[in-house]
Amino acid sequence: MHRIEQGAQNLSLEMIGRISAALDSELITVGAPRRTHLHIEGGHQLSGTIEVNSSKNGAVALLCASLLNHGRTVLRNVARIVEVDRILAVLRSIGVSATWAPNGRDLEIVRPESLDLASIDVDAAVRTRSIIMFFGPLLGREPRFELPYAGGCDLGTRTVEPHMIALRPFGLDVVATAGHYQATVNPGTGDLSIVLTERGDTVTENALMAAAGRDGITTIRNASPNYMVQDLCFYLELLGVEIEGIGTTTLRVHGRSRLEADVEYTVSEDPVEAMSLLTAGIVTGSEITVTRVPIEFMEIELATLAEMGQRYTLTPEYLSHNGRSRLVDVTVHPSELRAPIDKIHPMPFPGLNIDNLPFFAVIAARATGSTLLHDWVYENRAIHLTDLTRLGADVRLMDPHRLQITGPTRWRGAEVSCPPALRPAVVILLAMLASTGTSVLRDVDIIARGYEQLAERLIELGARIETFRD
Repeated sequence: MHRIEQGAQNLSLEMIGRISAALDSELITVGAPRRTHLHIEGGHQLSGTIEVNSSKNGAVALLCASLLNHGRTVLRNVARIVEVDRILAVLRSIGVSATWAPNGRDLEIVRPESLDLASIDVDAAVRTRSIIMFFGPLLGREPRFELPYAGGCDLGTRTVEPHMIALRPFGLDVVATAGHYQATVNPGTGDLSIVLTERGDTVTENALMAAAGRDGITTIRNASPNYMVQDLCFYLELLGVEIEGIGTTTLRVHGRSRLEADVEYTVSEDPVEAMSLLTAGIVTGSEITVTRVPIEFMEIELATLAEMGQRYTLTPEYLSHNGRSRLVDVTVHPSELRAPIDKIHPMPFPGLNIDNLPFFAVIAARATGSTLLHDWVYENRAIHLTDLTRLGADVRLMDPHRLQITGPTRWRGAEVSCPPALRPAVVILLAMLASTGTSVLRDVDIIARGYEQLAERLIELGARIETFRD
């Protein structure tokens, strides 16, 4: 595999077939690709210990930010997920060298002096919303460029206007044409102060990268202090960018028009995966230990669980390999859950993470009483969570943003197609682990967009899951 990645190994169809068989993964097909499904025998308790992987959202932001660095970037412990692969495909298509180390976890990135944006891999770009984060690092490098429209999960209307508002003060002008954003940049000079109209994670990251690549001090107000933003700040500091206010809503960025440094950075752990794994133990009434949980970004979730009667224990804190993130190990114990008195809703950090909200749908379905979930950010995600009714849950859609969930649920197996959104798809999978009998979850490829071998890792805890294709 190392020779293949270095371009020193020719690949025949026979070789590809042998690799496919060894990995149990179809690498090349003739005609329509075979779809992947899961057969799940639910109703069994889990046990054991499982480690949280590195952050998907953190890795994506760091990959985009590597475009700022004219030196060598080594990212350690990068998640091997589809979203990362898509961004890497885009980077390689414009001339960036991206090479996996023999351990398969570390990634070396070296950008050329000039990027070949005309050769961008449109197919990979349109399948990820993360392409929108190329605007920030390209602002100070290219006077004109095109980017394909952003894609990603089906979560309803997701306007890019907050990104445009954040980047206009940097001189960005964007005209939308058929399938592309056409960008023109007229950068100004001197210090700059901007106010974000939306405290979004990717909006903040875009503004941060634009600020890092220009001379002068940029003050960003109403910034997101969330985990992936902090990861990006720590990386930019290694490049020589001074950033005041990390972890707060006001950032002062001392940027430089040319950044060139050989740096290494270890991606922090993913709080959303941590919540996913804890939920697996909670809904199956199991005792499992989830290690390397980034506690700073899980405190509201754990407090909400405690309010619902969930029992858990924490170890003393220790540091992540990046020396910055605070981690704990969390053990959840079988508990009798009750519905919370107040509604459960997300807020910008340090509130309950918007991506962790869906997991409370399946947790609430196990609790006694009625729980209101208010997903005020996305129109369609609440609708996707109504698929829990197929498994026996009492889930009522009050409007596109609110769900009324009444429990406790007598889960029963069923056949369900994965909703076209990452977190709701995982929620359905976790509910199937709790469901008596057998279930089939169809078209699960979307889960690989944000999780690395999730089914296989759950099997190590005792889940009874089989993968099959048609």
